[in-house]
Parts: sequence; C-alpha cells; structure tokens
Amino acid sequence: MKQQALNPYLPSWEYIPDGEPHVFGDRVYVYGSHDRFNAPIFCVNDYVCWSAPVEDLSDWRLEGVIFRKNQDPKNKLGLRLLFAPDVCQGPDGRYYLYYAFDFMGVMGVAVCDTPAGQYQFLGHVHYPDGTVWGRRKGDQFPFDPGVLADDDGRIWLYSGFYIPTPAIVTGGKQLRNDGGVVVELEQDMMTIKAEPKLLFPKEGPGSFPNHEFFEASSIRKDGDTYLFVYSSRHNHELCYATSKRPDGGFVFGGTLVSQGDLFLEGNEDERQAKNYLGNTHGGLLHIGDDWYIFYHRQTNRHSYSRQACAEKLERNPDGSFRQAEVTSCGLNGGPLKGLGRYEARIACNLWSKDGVGRYDGKNPRKELAAHPYFTQSGKDREENGDQYIANMRDCSVAGFKYFQMGEASRIAVEVRGSGAGTVEVSDTPDFGRLCACIPVKPEGRVQTADAPLQIEPGKRALYFRFRGEGAVDFIAFKLET
Repeated sequence: MKQQALNPYLPSWEYIPDGEPHVFGDRVYVYGSHDRFNAPIFCVNDYVCWSAPVEDLSDWRLEGVIFRKNQDPKNKLGLRLLFAPDVCQGPDGRYYLYYAFDFMGVMGVAVCDTPAGQYQFLGHVHYPDGTVWGRRKGDQFPFDPGVLADDDGRIWLYSGFYIPTPAIVTGGKQLRNDGGVVVELEQDMMTIKAEPKLLFPKEGPGSFPNHEFFEASSIRKDGDTYLFVYSSRHNHELCYATSKRPDGGFVFGGTLVSQGDLFLEGNEDERQAKNYLGNTHGGLLHIGDDWYIFYHRQTNRHSYSRQACAEKLERNPDGSFRQAEVTSCGLNGGPLKGLGRYEARIACNLWSKDGVGRYDGKNPRKELAAHPYFTQSGKDREENGDQYIANMRDCSVAGFKYFQMGEASRIAVEVRGSGAGTVEVSDTPDFGRLCACIPVKPEGRVQTADAPLQIEPGKRALYFRFRGEGAVDFIAFKLET
C-alpha cells in the first residue's frame, strides 16, 4: 500500500455515514449519505462517491458529487434530505442509484453510465399501474434501500424501518413499518413486479430475538448464499442473516460489528461499551479471500456528523463470520507501525470516568457534557482538517488498536487546554500495567510533552488516560526511538 490505512479511512474533514462498498472493475466505490460537520440534522450535503484500488485500500480518492438533492422533481427546492443510498449495476451495464428522501416515504432511482459519474434522475419505484410506492394507504414505508442485481438477471430491492408505532403518516397516507421487506423489480429497475414481502419482522414470530431488525438493509451474494446485513434495534450494531433464497428463509448469523464492541466476548452491558453509541449502517465488501464490514461512528456529541470506518472480518470453518473488534487499523491488513506520529482522531475506544453514553438526539443528555468527544475547529470543509479529541477530563481514556511495537523507547503527546496533571499510557484498558507517565501543564496553545516508554514488543494496544484537574484536548501522539 502507498500508506497505512487508518480508521476512519477517509480524511478527517469528511463525514460519510451509511457507507455501501461495491467493487466495479478494479476499484472499490463507497456510496453513502453525506453529513455536514456540526449540522443540526442528518445528511445535509449532496451525495459524493469515494473510491480506492482493490489492491490498496489506503488510497482513497474523492470522485466528487454524483447526485444532488434538487435533481429529483419532488425536491426541486432541495429541502428534503438524501438518506442512505445503494447502487447496483443493472442488466444493461448501467449503474443505478437508489435513494430515499428522509421520511418522505418515496424511493427514487437515478442512473449513470459509469460508477461515479453524474447520475441522472430516472424515476420513482412504483407499481405496474404507475402508483408510486409509498403513496398507497397501507404500503410498507420505503426507507434505506439495499439493492441486488442477481446473477440470474432478477432485481431485488430491500427496505424497511422500525419505530414502535404500527404506522407512519406521510404524504397524507398511513404507511406500515412492520420491519424489513423485499420487492422484486422489473428489468426497467423501477416497476414493482409483486407486492412487497415482509422478511424481517421487527417483533414477534420470525424476528431475531435480541437482534430484531431496525433499519439499514444491505444485501450481498456469496456463491449460492444471500447475505443480508442490517442494524438491529440496539442501533449500535450491524448484524447479518443468510439464506439460499433472496426472498425468504433467512437465518440469523450474528453480530458483525458494534461501535462499542458490545456482544463481543459476551459483554451486553452498555455501561461497559468501549465507545459512544448511536446509529450505524454499512455493508460487506469481498475482495479475493478477504471480507470487510463497513460502518460509521459518531462525532461532535451528536449523530449528525458521522464518519466512515471499516474492519476486516474473520470466518469460521462453517462459513459464519466472527464479530469484528473495532480498531484504528481496520483496512490496514495488520497492526500499524510502532513508530511515527498518529492523530488522536483515530482512537477506536473512548470513555469517561463514568463510562460512555448514547448520541440519540439533537441534544445529548446533560451528563454527557463532561465526556470526551471527537470534533474539529471551524466549519465543514474539504481540506486538511484538525480533528481531535476534546474535553479529556480526569480518568477519560482514549484507546488505539493495534501497533507493532518493538523499536519505540519514548512517547510524546500533543495536548492543549486548562488541564494540569499526567497522561498515563498503558497497553491494557484497565491500566494494570503502566508503560509511560507524561506530565502536562495548562497551556492555551498546543504543547508537546514526552516520557520514556516501556512496552513489550509485538502487537499492542495503546490507551491514554488523563489524570488531573481541568480538561485537555488530545491532538496527537508520537512513538520515537
């Protein structure tokens, strides 16, 4: 690879949630929503696409804007928001983009001759009589499209959303939201061939206990097996189910990834989560013998500035996937180098002395005001950012996994703020073994402080804990010989 691959894998200034990775030709293309830093709501920006060579998942390139909100005739003023999309290559060789405007209850389709060109509005998913899906009373609510152009030429569109109430009123119609559904489309990629079929009930018989469907439909095919990925009612995890048919018979497979590593090693206590929780959405990527799960994390103390992450998956002998651990080196193919400067923004674990919390609304709970969080200065921008961890108070911890240690003998931290105390470094989350103690003092500007590092060689995590008064912003750290 040209460089090391980090998590988040896109530049610090980019906020792409809901990422769906697809291989077209010799490149991986990621299609997602597009958040704006510090926005008051989800998905304020237009769709952009990022791509990378299949042989180098560190080398991401911005392809530019591929579809604008106001291209859809139902949104000429651009007031509705483009939520999670998906793309497939149709039987005609063209590329089809499926999207839903926030909670409008309508699913649109755009088309392009290339994977990351300028998509043009094609139409809305509709019934044979021309009625738009979502405009009949009792329709299942169109939301979060996942699309598969099967190798037999059939087109399958997946959708669904969970809220406790049995119906949603939109467009003057009362729509169902019973869970995840599938519809088969005609070869025109828009016309529904048969009535939507409920595959993943949000509750009751046929649902997956403790991992019931919530949203984020995503579909892949591996040989003769269909792999359906979704976000469960826990919101912070992506799960999967498998079947030999695209329209039924799915069996729960397990959790693929959780933002806070919940359900990993039996931990189901959100108070013991390893990072702050919120919604997530993503899909599977298959390259050669390797599988990856793409997902997103929250920043800035809310759910409206989310960033794209990915982890490599391991498979069991029976073909099932093991849950991935969240890391700082997801697409790197192994640990990061144990020398050099690393920005604090690549932390995969973050918590306060009181643990973590959820970012589930516009205004987080008041108790989260004293917690650390990822943020940046300034406005949303497409240039080198200065993302960092803000508000590290007494006993706040930032964790980074993993590094190949063996050469570094000193460690330095770059911090700023009113805090006075010590930054402790350990290779265990309980700080049972201290590797360094770095004194810091109050400074309005960025200060660099260092100390000797004593750590065993090999694959190691690094955890940084601030102990003291006030708060510091954690900018970066450096491993030195």
